[in-house]
Parts: sequence; C-alpha cells; structure tokens
Amino acid sequence: MPYPDKLLADDEEVVEHLHPHWTTLFWPVVRLLVVVGAGSYLAALVPDGRQQGVLRMALLAVVLGVLAVAVVRPVLRWWTTHVVLTTHRVLVREGVLSRRGRDVGLSRITDVSCRQTLPERFVRSGTIAVESVGDGGPLVLRRVPRSDAVQALLAQLVQDDAERWAYAGPGPFPGPFPGDRPGRTDEDTPRGGRATGWADRPRP
Repeated sequence: MPYPDKLLADDEEVVEHLHPHWTTLFWPVVRLLVVVGAGSYLAALVPDGRQQGVLRMALLAVVLGVLAVAVVRPVLRWWTTHVVLTTHRVLVREGVLSRRGRDVGLSRITDVSCRQTLPERFVRSGTIAVESVGDGGPLVLRRVPRSDAVQALLAQLVQDDAERWAYAGPGPFPGPFPGDRPGRTDEDTPRGGRATGWADRPRP
C-alpha cells in the first residue's frame, strides 16, 4: 500500500516505504493454527443432544475472541506500522485506533547505526538507531527488513541532503533541486561543491 501523498510536501518524494519484518507475523500465524485446530477438536467432542448447538456457539464465540486478541490485533498493528524514507525526512507512523508518529528531518540526523542478532542475520532483519539533533532522543526502528541496505540508503539520503544544501556557484542560485526546502535563496546557500540528488546514485 503506497504512503498517502497528501502527507508529503509538494517537492517531497518517497524513497522507501516499509512495514516491520515478516517475522513479526510468525507467532500470530502459529496462534491462528493452534486456536483453530483446538476449537475444531473441542467442537467435535461436544456430545449430541439438545444443548449441542448452544455449546458449539459458545465455543465459537470463545474462539473468535481469542483470535481477535491473539491474531487480528498483532496483524493490524503490523499493517498500520509505517517506516517511510523520503527525500526530506524519516517518518514513523503506528497505531490502529490511536495513532502515534515521529518525523526526523534528514538535516537533523547525526548518525545512523544498525544492530543485528544472529537469528536476525539469517532473515535479514535488524534494529536501526537514528541519532538526531534535539531533545527527542534517538529514533529506534526495530525489526526492519533488509536493515543493512536500509541503513546504507538512509546514510546516503543524509549525505545527499547535506550536499544539496551545500550547493554553491557563481551568480544567482539556479535551483530548485528536487527536495529543496521552500524559501531557499542564494543568500542562504553556503559556498561549496555541486550536489547530486538521491536519484542519481545507485541504491544499495
């Protein structure tokens, strides 16, 4: 599902849109199989008689309640958790009924690190910590799929953003470049070398 364009700035582009790694759904699938199997077995054990239908309906209600808590809720939490890398920032949105989110501008990021346990290395998952200027503390992204490639991509986006802001040359500012912030002028531009955008570089 693409990230809604209405949440992006006019000159902002989505580079990567991620949900948590598929291993997040492993235990919900196991619970689904166990609960359905156990429910079917117990339904078959209900003795014949006038109360058979009532007992099976009660058992079905219990099974549906367990599935809602043990399976549907974690699946919805996975589906509604978004990690989005754009040409301007890192966005995190999560929550089913109540939503939580955090945005970190690329220009504020000071360090990007990745950590993987041994099992995570086999499934190409990991935790990415994004250090930034400010009082919010590091942004920690857990169970990121292809975490090593995402770390490299994010580091490249930060570098491209810094180079774009360091663009300089004689005469008036020739921009805008894709992703430049509104209101930027030649007086705001420090002197340096020409920048290249993220799209000009190979992705990891």
